[in-house]
Amino acid sequence: MIRLSGQRGVPVITVGDEVVVGFDRPRLERLLAQRPAPGPRLGASVADAGPHLQTRGAYIGRVRTGSPAARAGLRAGDVIVELHGQSIDGAASLERLVNQLSLGMTVPVVYVRRGQRIAGQLTFE
Repeated sequence: MIRLSGQRGVPVITVGDEVVVGFDRPRLERLLAQRPAPGPRLGASVADAGPHLQTRGAYIGRVRTGSPAARAGLRAGDVIVELHGQSIDGAASLERLVNQLSLGMTVPVVYVRRGQRIAGQLTFE
């Protein structure tokens, strides 16, 4: 950051693509207020299920403790095939759909675990 700002011994903070040098509190507060509010997050790492799993969907790799995915009962190895009544073809379609949802929503989810389709509910808090 020193190369970007030319300053030494002065705090340098980045907000998005903006660099705030020194104690420019009004600018820092303005940049923080302009940031979009975080949207809902699944709380799991996902990838395309691929043909080796004999199903299309979003493969769950890891689930964070306490996340919406964990509270819904999703586990590593599950494949999400439907969310909020829409088919999930892979990780990108799951991400697009989750980004369209709002915090506080509870939506149905269908996933495959060891060949069985399981229905559940995801609540985004």
